[in-house]
Amino acid sequence: MIIKPKVRGFICLTSHPVGCEAHVKEQIDTIKSKGLIEKGPKNALVIGSSTGYGLASRITAAFGSRANTVGVFFEKEPSEKRTATAGWYNSVAFEKLAKAEGLYAKSINGDAFSDEIKAVTVELLKKNVGPVDLIINSLASPRRTHPKTGKVFKSVLKPIGQDYNGQTLDTDKAMVKPVHMEPAAGEEIAETIAVMGGEDWEMWMDALDGAGLLAQGCKTISYTYIGPKLTWPIYRDGTIGKAKEDLERAGKSINERLESRGGSAYVGVMKAIVTQSSSAIPVVPLYISLLFKIMKEAGTHEGPIEQVQRLFATQLYKDRVPETDEAGRIRLDDLEMLPEIQAEVDEKWAKISTESLHELTDFKGYQKEFLKLFGFGLPGVDYEADVDPFVMFS
Repeated sequence: MIIKPKVRGFICLTSHPVGCEAHVKEQIDTIKSKGLIEKGPKNALVIGSSTGYGLASRITAAFGSRANTVGVFFEKEPSEKRTATAGWYNSVAFEKLAKAEGLYAKSINGDAFSDEIKAVTVELLKKNVGPVDLIINSLASPRRTHPKTGKVFKSVLKPIGQDYNGQTLDTDKAMVKPVHMEPAAGEEIAETIAVMGGEDWEMWMDALDGAGLLAQGCKTISYTYIGPKLTWPIYRDGTIGKAKEDLERAGKSINERLESRGGSAYVGVMKAIVTQSSSAIPVVPLYISLLFKIMKEAGTHEGPIEQVQRLFATQLYKDRVPETDEAGRIRLDDLEMLPEIQAEVDEKWAKISTESLHELTDFKGYQKEFLKLFGFGLPGVDYEADVDPFVMFS
């Protein structure tokens, strides 16, 4: 079939298998161009490994450090009615390209929040890999079924304590428009923490530790985002922010456990990038479009693969303790948050309108990165060719 992008708001309903493989290979080539990371991981587990920072982490561990990798994700395989999700095609491509270079790569598709998938992962590691020295926590999900109680929690993106009024970007119509959001109510804050907080990270570490699968000196990191003050009312000071605070709590607790065996746990604050999740957050697509233009002009723009490579090479695997902020977080958003960058963001934010959108922002770049998430717009891919959507793991 000939596969074209079908975009509705922040969702693309189709994915291109050949384009997704080209996107994975593009990231692999970036890592190879940087050279091997000295004293990098040997056995890496990436929880949430199919897209974004999780996929970039798996690629960096494998092709930057020659590590054995196990990836856990929840993606949909192809069917007669629709293509697979991009994360499915990404993961199939990753395994194919890793195995072609003699690297061990195994993927587990299922609910990473569940005890069942944790048990499957533990057994796989015991049988084929051994103790892991790097655990990446990069899950992004709108809901979570608690493995002990069976209760289903749903996260919300809302301000706390007061309404929010601001401006956002209608990406379908390329229009800047006002946005109004009412504050969280009832159990919405607690439910968001249950989905996006640190409990599941702790449960993964418990499962690995209980099975004797944490190597001496192992490192674990979970990704987060802080962003500029203009996003704080609906992000850092909103329901998601409360969940991120709990993630940081969990990181400190895990770090205390690992210190006795020479290990460490960190929360990594990453740069704003285009993901399906970030595209759904009001204000953020407009901010990212503006940020991309400013950072590209300054020569400091990074995508997820460049961010993770820098994290590994300059922080996690240097012969020194990583540089952290006052809260103990590794700040890979340092270039985004430079005062001169944010001053320009603030100046232009006040001037953005539908009419000035293309002049003041890199909205075209935003759109390009969004489509690349689903395998579209990659150089060298014939999008008029008939392709088989039934791409499966070997």
